[in-house]
Amino acid sequence: MSPEEVLEFASENNIEFVDLRFLDFPGLWQHLTVPIKELTIQSFKDGFGFDGSSIRGWQAINESDMLVIPVPATAIIDPFFAHATLSMICDIQDPITRQRYSRDPRSVARKAADYMRSTGIADAAYFGPELEYFMFDRVFFDQGINYGHYGVDSAEGAWRRGIDDPDNRGIQLRPKEGYFPVPPADQFHDIRSEMTKVLQQCGIEVETHHHEVATGGQAEIDMRFGRLVEQGDKVMLYKYILKNVAARHGKVVTFMPKPLYGDNGSGMHTHFSLWKGDTPLFYGDKYAELSELGLWAIGGLMKHAGSVLAFTNPTTSSYKRLVPGYEAPVNLIYSMRNRSAFVRIPMYQHNPKTKRIEFRCPDSSCNPYLAFSAIMMAALDGIQNKIDPGPAVDRNLYELSPEEKAEIRHTPASLEEALICLDKDHEYLLKGDVFTEDVIHYWIEYKMNNEVDALRSRPHPYEFCLYFDL
Repeated sequence: MSPEEVLEFASENNIEFVDLRFLDFPGLWQHLTVPIKELTIQSFKDGFGFDGSSIRGWQAINESDMLVIPVPATAIIDPFFAHATLSMICDIQDPITRQRYSRDPRSVARKAADYMRSTGIADAAYFGPELEYFMFDRVFFDQGINYGHYGVDSAEGAWRRGIDDPDNRGIQLRPKEGYFPVPPADQFHDIRSEMTKVLQQCGIEVETHHHEVATGGQAEIDMRFGRLVEQGDKVMLYKYILKNVAARHGKVVTFMPKPLYGDNGSGMHTHFSLWKGDTPLFYGDKYAELSELGLWAIGGLMKHAGSVLAFTNPTTSSYKRLVPGYEAPVNLIYSMRNRSAFVRIPMYQHNPKTKRIEFRCPDSSCNPYLAFSAIMMAALDGIQNKIDPGPAVDRNLYELSPEEKAEIRHTPASLEEALICLDKDHEYLLKGDVFTEDVIHYWIEYKMNNEVDALRSRPHPYEFCLYFDL
């Protein structure tokens, strides 16, 4: 919609409030709400002021004034508020220079799309993320000076099967057996269908929904692919909708990558392709019907794997999923069908328009604007420098000899290792001023101080199991 159409739409639907949303640096949606009378045509140019110093990772207190600029094309009626509310995603601007704010994740994604077009290589980057999540009935956690604990519970949890309870029907899923049993073992089918209906109501096309491998309500709802910036918008709306539909049913959704020990974690396998006009650039006559350009894109992702993962897998929990033995894509190889590979080339159809690569490392704890931008920038660098990814590996990796396994490189084993890679390897991200030195520096600093060091300095409950009696 145009600004004029937004105002007309608001009038026709008796809208009372406007909710203005944007993403903080780590990746959580923030919002402020104004009465509908405050929204005018001029609002789409002048925006609304707010205190940027109170947002995680943003302005210093002496330069706190910022502007949120509503993006009319993102306008929807919020499906959860009691009062009729129009929701819009916003860009962030400096009120003095009126320039895009460099630490606004959506601004990074917009610059990435602009840079891609400026190279002449492609004019569209499409992303199809597969977000996995857990849905629990109850959760508690806390950490203090003399204690640290957490717990989750789910009616579907394998751990509940042995509980002597009149309501226990013994239909809980065993660990690693959640893919794809029918109800009643799949206890949350109807909630996922409700989530799907609300997603579609809000303009997100859904292709499928299903239970995932883990117990405890792990599931996936797949949205149709879209362009870089718009798909970032949809990922944030997707998370918002799933969390709020779950809350309606007294449950809680988490996109934390590894909340359960000994069962599969949640990933966000990301399908990616580049197009120029009506031409899919990854289709060709090379391996797995890829073009040479598509192979170079894989080469770029493999070369910059460590620094890309600093954005696509940006939590300490991410690396509790990226360990061998859980179908985790920890091996820096590419393959047609091998799901433990870093990059897989789907072979469901022999159609040039569906030719894409599937980057299997990302998880849905990421900031989607930054993650998609980093993926695309690495691929473009591979294309520009014609980086050869080497031969594909189609054999079962668990059957390789020790000598063969030793030749395969692996993804970073921790967030700290990924951040160190980013510190050493980020020149490709600075092209087109997409990621600035300030953004790179502050991302590393924020993650190190608030997550890596914060976790390193706290006792872990399992350390008491290991060491208390020494």
